[in-house]
Amino acid sequence: MDTSLLLVVPVPFRVVNGRYGLDEQTCDGLVRWVEHFDRLVMAAPVLPDKQAQELSKTETWRAIEELPCADRIELVPLPYGYKPVNYVRHYARVRSLLSAKIQECQYLCFAPSVWIGDWASVAGSEAIRLKRSYAMWADRVEYEVIRRLLKEETSVKTKIKETLTLPITKRYIHHLIRQSEVGLFQGQDCYTAYAPLSRNPHCVYDIHTQKSDQISSDRLNKKLDRLMQNEPLNLCYVGRAVEMKGALEWIEIVHQLHQRGINLKATWLGNGHLLDEMKQLAAALGISDLITFGGFVSDRASMLDTMQQQDVFMFCHKTPESPRCLVEALVSGLPIVGYDSPYPRGLVAQHGGGIFTPLSDKTALADQIMALDRDRAKLCNLIRQAAESGKLYDEETVFQHRSDLIKQYVIPKTWSAETAIAAVS
Repeated sequence: MDTSLLLVVPVPFRVVNGRYGLDEQTCDGLVRWVEHFDRLVMAAPVLPDKQAQELSKTETWRAIEELPCADRIELVPLPYGYKPVNYVRHYARVRSLLSAKIQECQYLCFAPSVWIGDWASVAGSEAIRLKRSYAMWADRVEYEVIRRLLKEETSVKTKIKETLTLPITKRYIHHLIRQSEVGLFQGQDCYTAYAPLSRNPHCVYDIHTQKSDQISSDRLNKKLDRLMQNEPLNLCYVGRAVEMKGALEWIEIVHQLHQRGINLKATWLGNGHLLDEMKQLAAALGISDLITFGGFVSDRASMLDTMQQQDVFMFCHKTPESPRCLVEALVSGLPIVGYDSPYPRGLVAQHGGGIFTPLSDKTALADQIMALDRDRAKLCNLIRQAAESGKLYDEETVFQHRSDLIKQYVIPKTWSAETAIAAVS
């Protein structure tokens, strides 16, 4: 029997020269989904041209029609509805379209995150109305991310809007989780927040590293030898230069370490609207010569090559999310050292490879980096642990896990009620 999976997600399509596409990693994910389902139907909003051009500076793009399994993927482009007026205008048509796709596909998986403009939430509501079983997929606690970032928001209008809608969003998302058959919660942050609401919660990961990306023993040993010869400490970060990544705090911590006399080199790979401000702050603090701003690196192999040459992945994440860069660091034999939260702790729970400090405590994070620099033997052991933890995470394994959970818990359309009851019992 053929199997079909409907995915309704907020990751937007981008149209380039009339062709629909997505970022490289999401395209890799589509290929993996089709390894486990005969047909994939993906519904997602289409990003407006201006925003698509901005996103092209920080993400690669790939046409979906070029994927080897393109003939088994159906795209359902949806309006970009995050403005209330657009959401209201298109609501009835989109709901009708999603209803048809829900009734057509055997397995359903939705990734809702907000209230206004989120078509995955609409799909969840429609599935409930149609008495269809579905999986809930979440990669961060969106309402909590928004709440924390509101502290740095300068627009009064935005602050008022989000303050009024956040409680509704939270209740709405919780309702959809409670009604879902299985919860696929990426990382420990999401799992901790959402598991009590779900009848079948599972901690999963959405990563795109391959087994072949793991740092080699030869390269790992060369790194350890260099550190024991008291070479400069190499710090790095890979990600967007934005508030939620603590970009400016990262610069300030590098400055603290320099003031303490640590011989270091630092690298930031990634673009973002705070990048110029980061460079200006580094210049004002007199540490520009210590930091390499590599910008966005589209070649993933080149990015991983750079990461494997580093010693510590220092991060200042300020919101409950599940960034893939921490997994990529472990795969590269890089210990993850930064602000504490359940997600990074969960990544290294089995084999180690991380040290975590209180949120936004820059001095505490600088203290930990300094202690590792002074105790190179301890740092080398932490690097070995990180490389071991990295072996747990590869794309093939995590997509197999998620697909198996969907097939295990979500009752497919073709089953009768009697068959479903018999299977559960």
